[in-house]
Amino acid sequence: MKTSLLAHATAPEFSNWLDNERATVLVPVGALEQHGPHLPLGTDSLLATAVSLGAAERTGAKVAQTLNYGYKSQQKSGGGNHLRGTLSLDADNLIGIARDITRSFLQQGVRNVVFVNGHYENYQFLYEGVDLALRELGLSDPAGPSVLLLSYWDYVSESTLATVYPQGFPGWDIEHGGVLETSLMLHLHPELVHMDKAVEHNPALLPRFDRLPVVPERTPHTGALSAPSGSTAQKGRLLFERTVTDLATDLSTELGLER
Repeated sequence: MKTSLLAHATAPEFSNWLDNERATVLVPVGALEQHGPHLPLGTDSLLATAVSLGAAERTGAKVAQTLNYGYKSQQKSGGGNHLRGTLSLDADNLIGIARDITRSFLQQGVRNVVFVNGHYENYQFLYEGVDLALRELGLSDPAGPSVLLLSYWDYVSESTLATVYPQGFPGWDIEHGGVLETSLMLHLHPELVHMDKAVEHNPALLPRFDRLPVVPERTPHTGALSAPSGSTAQKGRLLFERTVTDLATDLSTELGLER
């Protein structure tokens, strides 16, 4: 199978590839969520897909179709589900999707499934779906078929952050529509970034608790939790290359994939 994208492969090609005892499928997971006036609604999905493809090219894994909808945006991490442009799944729906994807791939003979998350709020519900699928299939042997779950920013190292944020990293809690995502998009999809519409503003100051219903005024008017000032395609390239390299290394070591 020449392509890394399962969507571009034929059924016989996929079937033949499954004979590989280490057959591994990466599943990018994102969201449709506002990212301020300068980034597209599909930012989380686009970045998760790009990282998955980069890792697949280095390991021989394949990439499934991206899950383009995610769990509800929360005010302290994504601006909030009240903002226009954000469409969300309830928890049971996301759990069910993750459960079905996991079960289907493993039942067909995929050895390893790797969820590559690009939307902060998704993580625990993906975890629950995977756990339920493994329970249904009766898979409990660590030496048998497996599922890995990660978020791509887990592979952004401290040294990379120091380069991207020479004045100091402001923290993951406000990195929504900020320098990291904007720089990655400038590198990967510059045609979708509108820096002329970016707004300079102070980082969001949010309480340490969640309040429901949300107080809309606590989210910056742009919807971004920090300004994208200082974003460059060069920083995006550094972020992407280091992230993909480290992820591919981990996948190769953990799953015995070729590099």
